[in-house]
Amino acid sequence: MAFHKRTHFTAQEQQLAAMAKALGHPARVAIVRLLAQRQACVCGELVLELPLSQSTVSQHLKELKAAGLVQGEVDGPRVCYCLDAAGWAVARQLFGDLLAELPVAAGTAATGPVCC
Repeated sequence: MAFHKRTHFTAQEQQLAAMAKALGHPARVAIVRLLAQRQACVCGELVLELPLSQSTVSQHLKELKAAGLVQGEVDGPRVCYCLDAAGWAVARQLFGDLLAELPVAAGTAATGPVCC
């Protein structure tokens, strides 16, 4: 199999990396879980359930929103957040495609090493 150097990363690779980066902090994972449990827009309640300040929660929500995983709606003086269903559909597809490409399923030691 011959390898050739690519000149760029695909749009899908860049989008998957942005989503993975957004999920790369435990506070963001916790926020996603809380939003999934509520299945509705959440405004100030996140701060009450996390060991973080309002400004820190807002920064994490900003990162999740930039990655397309959360959406926010202005409700008077505050912003209410919920999961972005379309963004999560894309995330499922991109992560699923990546995982499908892996040669060995996790935990199948009987097949031997993947490399070398």
